[in-house]
Amino acid sequence: MQVNELGTAQAGTSADEVVIAVSPAFGTRIKKSIIDIGLDKILKELCAGIEEEGMKYRFVKVYHSTDLAIIASQGSRLSGSGICVGLQSRGTIVIHQRDLVPLDNLELFPQSPLYDEKIYRKIGKNAAKYAKGENPEPVEILNDYMVPSKYLVKSTLMHFKEGEMMDKTKKAMNVDIIF
Repeated sequence: MQVNELGTAQAGTSADEVVIAVSPAFGTRIKKSIIDIGLDKILKELCAGIEEEGMKYRFVKVYHSTDLAIIASQGSRLSGSGICVGLQSRGTIVIHQRDLVPLDNLELFPQSPLYDEKIYRKIGKNAAKYAKGENPEPVEILNDYMVPSKYLVKSTLMHFKEGEMMDKTKKAMNVDIIF
């Protein structure tokens, strides 16, 4: 997977657009999720889910924060439909809507070690349904109380790598992702 910057991201005008906003190290410094799923595979499934619902997607890379709520909120303000899928490099994901505050969201998926490609596709489908004004059934989230302790060290290391790529002065960028 290759990530190429295309220029500063502007607000979209197309109501059939869902923005996929990614974190600073996504696809450059970090190429696999916390459970070693290739980030390209995750994106392909998100995109397929969005397309299956007849919607388009646009990739935006947010550099000024590693916080998923901030990344998704920024992406939702850039999305023509007002809907954004925010995605951290470790695989944590959220569906956000433009008129919500950053810590509010439509659907949150905080335990990325429990997600496979099928879940990411369902998330893409739901994001597209929200963008169409529908009220989809939320994607069933899995929960394992041992996940935080099992992945603490790896999560911390990934967070440090993500933070090293953060640039508080850099605006969100449209990116082209080549699989």
